[in-house]
Amino acid sequence: MFDKLDDLLIRYEEIMNELSEPGVADNQDRFRRLMKEQNDLAPIVEAYKEYKANNQAIEDSLAMLEEETDEEMKELAKEELSESKARVEELEQKLKILLLPKDPNDDKNVIVEIRAGAGGDEAALFAAEIYRMYVHYAEGRRWRTELISVNENGIGGFKEVVFMITGQGAYSRLKYESGVHRVQRVPETESGGRIHTSTVTVAIMPEAEDVDVVIDEKDIRIDVMRASGNGGQCVNTTDSAVRLTHYPTGIVIYSQTEKSQLQNKEKAFRLLRSKLYDLEMEKRQASEAEARRSQIGTGDRSEKIRTYNFPQGRVTDHRIKLTLHKLDSVLNGDLDEIIDSLIAADQSAKLANMNEEQM
Repeated sequence: MFDKLDDLLIRYEEIMNELSEPGVADNQDRFRRLMKEQNDLAPIVEAYKEYKANNQAIEDSLAMLEEETDEEMKELAKEELSESKARVEELEQKLKILLLPKDPNDDKNVIVEIRAGAGGDEAALFAAEIYRMYVHYAEGRRWRTELISVNENGIGGFKEVVFMITGQGAYSRLKYESGVHRVQRVPETESGGRIHTSTVTVAIMPEAEDVDVVIDEKDIRIDVMRASGNGGQCVNTTDSAVRLTHYPTGIVIYSQTEKSQLQNKEKAFRLLRSKLYDLEMEKRQASEAEARRSQIGTGDRSEKIRTYNFPQGRVTDHRIKLTLHKLDSVLNGDLDEIIDSLIAADQSAKLANMNEEQM
C-alpha cells in the first residue's frame, strides 16, 4: 500500500508542476484532465502527508522519552505519543478507503425514475412525495433538477416521473437509492383508520454520454404527437411531444415537458442512452454478483430497501438496519445521515472483501 502511496505522491507533484507551466490552459482538454486528476489525488495526498507527519511525531516522542530526564516533559511526550498513534491508526483506515477502486460513474449526473407500485392511488401519491424528497435533497446540495417526463393520476400523484439531477458527485451519493421504497400509513380515503402498505420503485441511472452508448439510427423509431395532460398553452395545440421506440430492447421513451419538439427529442435521447447504459451495467453486475453479495450497492431493484412508517414517524433502511425517528425531515430532503451510513457500510464491506482476497 505504501509503495502505491509514494507513487501517487510523486504523480501529484508532477501534476502540480505541469499545472504551473505557462500556457497550460491553452490546451483545454489537457488542462481539464490534469485538474480532474489533481482533484482525485488531493484527498489521498493530504491524508498520506498527515500520516507521515504523525509517524515522525511518534519517532520524536519515543526519542524524547529515552533522552529526557524531566518528568513533566516525559508526561508531555507520552501524551503526544498516544495522540499520534491513535491518529496513525485512523489515517491508515482512511487511506485504505481512499485507495478502494473508484466507481467510474461516481462523478456523473443521474436520471431518476420513480414508479408507483402496489397500492393504487396511495402509491401514486407516495411517488410524488418521494419525487419531492429528492428534489429537496438536490436543492440542499445546490444541484439542478430537470423534469423529463411525468404521468399524473389526476389527484396530485404520479404513476411515473422521470427527472435529471445535475451536480458534482450526484451518482456517488444517490446510487444507493435504487430499489423498492415502502410506505405504511392511513390513507385519507380510509374511513376505518386502517394502516395500508404501498410501494414505489426508484431507479437511479448515471447519465450516459455519447461515447458511453452508441445508438444506431436504424434501431430507433421516432413519433411526434400533441402533448396531453396538464400544461401550458402548447398542450394539445402543437406536435411537441416525442416518443422513441428502441427496437432491440423494446424500450419506449415519451417526453412532453418542453414546448419545443427539439428539446423533448433531446431529453428523450438522453433518457434512452442512460437506460441502455444502465442495462449494460446490470449485465456486468450480474456477472460479478458473487463478489457483490457482501456489498451495499446499486443492487436489485426488486429489493425492498426502505420503509417509511407514518404512525411511528420513523424511517428504516433494511440493508444496514438503520432506523431514524425523523420521518418529516427525511421526506423534506434530509437524507445525508442515511446516505453517509450506506456509504460507510459499503466501504467496510469492500474493505473486508479485499482483506479476504489478500489472505
